[in-house]
Amino acid sequence: MAWLLFLVLAAVVLGILGATVKGLFYLLVIGVLVLLCALLFGAARLRRAGRRPTR
Repeated sequence: MAWLLFLVLAAVVLGILGATVKGLFYLLVIGVLVLLCALLFGAARLRRAGRRPTR
């Protein structure tokens, strides 16, 4: 779970830097991609954790 929060935080920081600093638009793109990967990873973990083992 810590990795997921770290990835989201990194995506936010990269997105802010990419949006505010002139000429660093690629950081915004990388931030969005990292955020999407983190969300997909988190959704996969939640989906997997929601299943109960059958007896």
